[in-house]
Amino acid sequence: MMQAAIRILVVDDEPAIRRALRPPLMELGFQVAEASRGEEALQALRGGTYDAVLLDINMPGIGGMETLRRIRSFAPRLPVLMLTVRDDEEDKVEALDFGADDYVTKPFSTRELIARIRSAVRRVRAPARPEDAPIEIGEIRLDPVKRRVTKRGEAIKLTRKEFDILYCLMTRAGRVVTYAKLLTAVWGAECREEVEYLRTFVRQLRKKIEDDPSNPLYLLTDVYVGYRFADAMMFPQEPGAGAGGNESTEMPAEGV
Repeated sequence: MMQAAIRILVVDDEPAIRRALRPPLMELGFQVAEASRGEEALQALRGGTYDAVLLDINMPGIGGMETLRRIRSFAPRLPVLMLTVRDDEEDKVEALDFGADDYVTKPFSTRELIARIRSAVRRVRAPARPEDAPIEIGEIRLDPVKRRVTKRGEAIKLTRKEFDILYCLMTRAGRVVTYAKLLTAVWGAECREEVEYLRTFVRQLRKKIEDDPSNPLYLLTDVYVGYRFADAMMFPQEPGAGAGGNESTEMPAEGV
């Protein structure tokens, strides 16, 4: 059975951004609607059905953050990806804390944006996974019941905290987990500021699960924000993956 097209709402006050996004999205089968302000986006979302929202973080009116907060009050599971021209880590962390599923900084790769949208929608559409079910991504398999991790069938010996970090990331594969959330989940809220401590554990974990720890394939860094485990959609790599859009779409943006 053919899967229904993904209906996406693009919210950005810059017409050039909306014009640049519409063709590649439509070419790949997305149904695209547009809004230029947060107020307009909220009205559209309350009056229609959408599978995902691309939301500019910096808009006139109520702004992206407040729009996100209001969306979450009536659509807690709707995938929302934030668009920003600012390389401001505080904004990214705040957006994630407000409930954004992901963020993309302009100018961005169209291929990356499409992959992020599909990943977010797939997570929402996927049936709930039992908490004790093994997780397998690429060559890494984690069994939460046996607290066992293998790569290519070979056991990897992890410390308790290394396992907890990996479990936290793999259960959220494809999504960035902020430093504070990861520290709180593994060590408790009193340790949410101990970022260097976390980095030490991640370096050790990469040595155990990555073929090349200096060029990680699985445990990825979102600089100054947090970590994400590679999405299962990346494995195995399919021929021509990502085809259909331009390698990059250069968006008009200041200070990028």
